[in-house]
Amino acid sequence: MAGAENGQNGLRQRNVSGNGNGKPDLTVARVYVPTAEGRKRDEELDKHTEYEFGGPWGVLSIMTGFPILMYYLWICLVFYDGSLVHPTSVDDIKPFLWRMWEHIRVDASPNAYAWKVYGGLIVYQLFLAWVVPGYMQEGLPVPSLGYKTLIYKCNAIGCIYITMITAALLHYYNIFRMTEIIDNFGHLMTVAMIVGFGVSFFMYFITVATGNAIRMSGSFIYDVFMGACLNPRIGPVDLKMWLEVRIPWVIVFFMSVSGACKQYEQFGYVTPNMAFMVLATWLYLNACGKGEECIPQTWDMFHEKWGFLVIFWNFAGVPFSYIYSVVYMASHDPSNYRFSTPTYIALYTTLLTAYYIFDTSMSQKSRFKMQTQGITTYRKTFPQLPWGTLENPSYIQTAHGNRLLTDGWWRYSRKPNYVADWVMSLTWGLSQGTCSAIPYFYSVFFIVVLIHRCGRDFERCAIKYGKDWEKYCSIVKWKFIPGVY
Repeated sequence: MAGAENGQNGLRQRNVSGNGNGKPDLTVARVYVPTAEGRKRDEELDKHTEYEFGGPWGVLSIMTGFPILMYYLWICLVFYDGSLVHPTSVDDIKPFLWRMWEHIRVDASPNAYAWKVYGGLIVYQLFLAWVVPGYMQEGLPVPSLGYKTLIYKCNAIGCIYITMITAALLHYYNIFRMTEIIDNFGHLMTVAMIVGFGVSFFMYFITVATGNAIRMSGSFIYDVFMGACLNPRIGPVDLKMWLEVRIPWVIVFFMSVSGACKQYEQFGYVTPNMAFMVLATWLYLNACGKGEECIPQTWDMFHEKWGFLVIFWNFAGVPFSYIYSVVYMASHDPSNYRFSTPTYIALYTTLLTAYYIFDTSMSQKSRFKMQTQGITTYRKTFPQLPWGTLENPSYIQTAHGNRLLTDGWWRYSRKPNYVADWVMSLTWGLSQGTCSAIPYFYSVFFIVVLIHRCGRDFERCAIKYGKDWEKYCSIVKWKFIPGVY
């Protein structure tokens, strides 16, 4: 939730020295001190008090089960025409498992080519994040750091379009053909999984060894899953924010471009369905880049730790399980998923409407948080949509010292951004119609995640804000979908 404004809500700010150009010295972090009530509740939230996700056994099941599920869905999609295959008898179990393993061993081996492509992307994105100029954004006060606010270098938008230009040149000069991405999906997925596991365990051990671990449970596997470190950085690059944008959504976008290129090479045209996915993934990727300065204002940045839950999901889970509709369309005849003109219009309209609500609701909340920190000048990147900034919005002043927004899209739902985000995910599956149920995995999985996250967030807010949260809930009645839930 939003930080409080200077001098009004029990928060105070140390003076920040200037750097000669009228701007604060970004090497000096600001320190905020909440009210005594707020500090007490923050200390309660900043401790490990109970297990999530079923505890150690639950997270172990997720860490082993989800990669298996990813392989299974990919095999069904590519080799079994999108059908959810299964053993037909007890005697068929062993041959069935053997067939599954052969597909993984042969068609998803972590070969040198996949390491070169995936590893090259990681290195290139880290390099661009380090050297490309960016907008310097202050984050929210971090209780675990004594309420210091960290500075984030936001240059994703420039890095993304440099990457696009680089990819276009490589494709044009036949150095790296875009069709190779979708053709090597299985190999790239395995490499991504290895990287996800490797980075998760490495970050756990290095954080514990350097004495920077926080909020630990005492269970090794659970702490690897949830993470030990909060804000790991390499030079000016905040790794948690970097990974949230630069790897998963870049891959998702280029996967859709790869599918479009493959269609064009095979049939001489790109279907409206595949073009829809290129547009949808570009909108999401561009939104992440253009609104990157909003990310430091989120709970993910100032509270969530950097563990397997986030690391594996961004390195492997998102890019290789959200894009099944593209994988299906790239390997099947377009006649299987041809729609009528009104259906295409409805599909595109739904996507653009949901995107508008997603974009502006995120902007409203983030800029409200910035306003409470005294930040009134905002970054302007394309596209700037109407109603992205609320003038004199209504809010609830809490005893904690923070403010709870009750205006704009946030008067109708406590999570309007989640609603719009989920609708967009549903359209990704709808792009291939009813050819296969597998492309709907994204939206089905996502709604489960969002409902879980809503419950978790609301529970923490109830602890943090007490009676003020009850007042907020009486004003903003709907948790998720207005009029439904």
